[in-house]
Amino acid sequence: MQKPTSFTASNETNAKRKGSSKMAELIALHRVAESRKPEGERICYDPYAVYFVDPETLAFAASNPEKTKEMSEYYERLFPGLGNSIRARVRYFDDFVKNSIDEGIRQLVILGAGYDTRAHRIEGLKEKVRVFEVDHPDTHNVKIKKVKEIFGSLPDHVTYVPVDFETDNFGERLIAQGYDRSLKTLFLLEGLVMYIPPEAVDETLSFIVRNSGKGSFILFDYYPESVVDGSCELEVGKNIHNYLVQTGEPLKFGIKEGMVETFLIERGFSRIQNVTAEEYKKMYFHGINKDRKVSSILFFAHAVIE
Repeated sequence: MQKPTSFTASNETNAKRKGSSKMAELIALHRVAESRKPEGERICYDPYAVYFVDPETLAFAASNPEKTKEMSEYYERLFPGLGNSIRARVRYFDDFVKNSIDEGIRQLVILGAGYDTRAHRIEGLKEKVRVFEVDHPDTHNVKIKKVKEIFGSLPDHVTYVPVDFETDNFGERLIAQGYDRSLKTLFLLEGLVMYIPPEAVDETLSFIVRNSGKGSFILFDYYPESVVDGSCELEVGKNIHNYLVQTGEPLKFGIKEGMVETFLIERGFSRIQNVTAEEYKKMYFHGINKDRKVSSILFFAHAVIE
């Protein structure tokens, strides 16, 4: 666990990485850290996230608390508030899934599922909703192995759909695995759209609009376009852009600030809501958490397919 040595140079070798997503493991680590806080303090809770983090990483953190604290502070200076925004994202998406179950969804499609554990920890999904988890085959292979280790077998209500979003037609793969286009469905795209090219984003949104039951929902998060192309004037935006290039998982898609409603209307969505950092901070960070910073450049958005 070393500090990055460069945040400016492109790393062509890493950009062509193979294997499961390191970003998926990093997000799981955020869920682990938040879940270990006292019940009245934690923003989100995921008892299974710990199984998706390298045991050596956890062992290092446990045996080197001062070093771990130093590194956490370093990354907080580099990306102020981003970790808290990621944890708020988990909570917001959890709450949205729970509300959607109450509103009668029959299918949940998790695009770029990574090490998402909602199928196993959100009450009502197993009984009422068929879950489709869509992600790169390499990440899926790790996920499936871990799920078998945790639960002894794969759950009946979850279907795993291996897809490379840059080369495969995810809609064809999804339908082939039993997705029903007539049912009310929630599509979750957590930490996904910023990592796939604009044309893949458009193809994904087009499929959702054309192949979803009436009243279906979409929920995703995004960065402003300026963070993605490196032109953001905020230091945190520059740091995020350069760091992800250096680590081999560069940002590829963003939406111009203030344009998400126009962007989604043009693609056939309605009842659009953009959730800013100020809004989700107000929702979740109060009381003992009131002084925790969030990142102003990570937004959530949701919309309806009429």
